[in-house]
Amino acid sequence: MGGTSVAAIDCGTNSIRLLIAEIDGDSKTDLLRDMRIVRLGQGVDETGALAPEAIERTLEACREYARTIETMGVRTVSFAATSAVRDASNAAEFSQAVQAVLGVEPRVLSGLEEARASFEGATGDLAEVLTTVIDLGGGSTEVVQGVAGPTFSHSFDLGSVRMTERFLHGDPPTVAEATACMSHLDQVIAPVMRDLEPTREIVGVAGTITTIAAHALGLPSYDHERIHLARLPIDQVRAACTSLAQMPYADRRALPFMHPGRADVITGGALILDRILEHLPRQTDEIVVSEHDILDGIARAAARRS
Repeated sequence: MGGTSVAAIDCGTNSIRLLIAEIDGDSKTDLLRDMRIVRLGQGVDETGALAPEAIERTLEACREYARTIETMGVRTVSFAATSAVRDASNAAEFSQAVQAVLGVEPRVLSGLEEARASFEGATGDLAEVLTTVIDLGGGSTEVVQGVAGPTFSHSFDLGSVRMTERFLHGDPPTVAEATACMSHLDQVIAPVMRDLEPTREIVGVAGTITTIAAHALGLPSYDHERIHLARLPIDQVRAACTSLAQMPYADRRALPFMHPGRADVITGGALILDRILEHLPRQTDEIVVSEHDILDGIARAAARRS
């Protein structure tokens, strides 16, 4: 094959993910995808530092990924870290530990770089119309708009872990907690959305949104094929957000498509998605859910650099 085999790792606030793919020009063939919930951003919003136990969970996943990468004979490796590491006072120590395990220096993406990678990864399977990508993570949420590439992007310090730790302590969250969270979200989101052009297409990516989509679809298990490129009415998605926000933890945890590491924080993510969809100017009543996201963008960028 004439392409380049790459291993891309996306280290976020809640999860770490690995994609090994063969890339030849615009063509990409996925060979392996893996995701682990490591909660690297545990407590970062309050303490400003990565917790030792969170670092160790993440490094253990990196050790497993290093073995997989070696077994598959991949030499081009890219490790990208996002919100939790951007915000952490001990980011340099974490980066050194990752480099010792994987042999590559982590790239700590700025909010703008994260937005661009998300847009490239999310829109590769879609027609070129004015599109808004929503990448909802554990520590930050990127909103990116453009046609062939991003012409607008904004990184919000709003994520499922961050909002849960800051506002949502009840089981389920009390009305007062949810109201305080939504009020904060409205204050942060509305002024940014106000100046956007009405979008023709909305694409939602990352695990919080794909899980909300699984709930909206009523899936009996997490089904990648049913979820990827599903087109869902926005009203149906917002109803799923409300449903999750009102559920006790045990009921969320018991949902057949729910990853156990996501059940305790998905309410925060559901409220973020609901408020973005409330304020986003749009010419569509649907949202497209994509399993391709920043990880795919990181892989393509790595192939270009190799």
